[in-house]
Formats: sequence, C-alpha cells, structure tokens
Amino acid sequence: MYYRVNSVRKIIDEDIKKASIEEFLKDYLKDAGFGGVSILTTPLGTRVTLYVMRPGMVIGRGGQNIMMLSKMLEEKFGLENVQIAVADVPKPELDPYIMACQIAAAMERGIKFRRAAYWALNRIMSAGALGVEIKISGKLTSERARTEAFRAGYLPKSGDPAMKNVKTASVSVLLKPGIYGIKVSIIPPEAEFPDKIELKLKEESIKEEKVEEG
Repeated sequence: MYYRVNSVRKIIDEDIKKASIEEFLKDYLKDAGFGGVSILTTPLGTRVTLYVMRPGMVIGRGGQNIMMLSKMLEEKFGLENVQIAVADVPKPELDPYIMACQIAAAMERGIKFRRAAYWALNRIMSAGALGVEIKISGKLTSERARTEAFRAGYLPKSGDPAMKNVKTASVSVLLKPGIYGIKVSIIPPEAEFPDKIELKLKEESIKEEKVEEG
C-alpha cells in the first residue's frame, strides 16, 4: 500500500511539474506563437519539443535563445540535461491555443471582442476546419460578467465524436475591466464521424456516362 501511494504521488507531482512548465512556456514564448510542448524523460536527459509558429525566434542567432531556455528550464524546474527541439506548426489557424492567444492579443490592443472573434472564426474556417466555437467570458458590455459564443460549421458537444475530434484550448487575458476568458474549440479537416455519409458511384455507371457524353 505504501509503495502504491508513493507511485500515485509521484505521477501527480510529475503532472503538476509538466503543467507548470507549459504555463511558463506559454508566457515566455507567446511572441513566437507557442502551440504546445512535448516533454520526454530519457536516460540521457529530458527531451523538450516545442511547437511554435515562428521557430526562428525560439532558436535565435547561433542557437543562443535555445541554450538560454535550456538553462532556464534546468534551473527553474530541476530538469536534467535539457535538449530542445523546435517544430513548426503547419497550420496555426487549426491550433486552438494559438488562435485563442491571437484573440487575446487583439483584445489587449483595444480591438472589440466581437471583431476579434469573427476574425478568428473566418481564419479557422478558411483553413479547412469542419467546425469551430469561440467563447469569450467577462465584462463584455456591462459591469456584469457573461459569456458570448461564436460558432460556424459542425461541432459535436458530447459523446465519442466530441472526445476524439474536438481540439480545445483556453487562455485568459487581463484588461482594465477585469479578467476575460477565451475558449476555442476546433474540428480539424481530417476528423471522421460515424454518421458521415459518402456516396460512391460504380465504375460501370461512370463509364456509361462518359460514353453518352462522347
């Protein structure tokens, strides 16, 4: 029983550390378009893979920024022999965290929340998303906090399709009226649903149509 308790506690402590590292990187790499992190502990050390929109900003001239960030992770979080790899986000418009951060940045610049939400909505759908929902919470138009949602396309709310296909991220931004919460949920183009119907024509019927046209 003692061994089991220690094992559970160790797993919880590791999850808390990973969450703290992710929060630190979100703030530290926000200008580089941070899109997520993967942390893998090996016998040789800790391999950290960063997913960003602008890899050049993370790497720096001659890898100086990477070396400085590795040292910070070692000193701040006690990681051993940190090796950082930087991966480009192929379609940032389909990454919910990046889009939530961009909405937050737009609101910080004084852009109205509706305009920022619709701008992000159009970009996400133009990138090929099957569906998107953006929720912004806070003192939007009065002193009383509320939530306003912006939707487009198809977005399941529950069940197996929602658990497997919906990618969600949340960020918060502090403005003069108070703290605002931004939640973005996206269905990527490659998502498959059990109720999706595909019509397939037989080769013979296609050949007949070509002959008639000829």
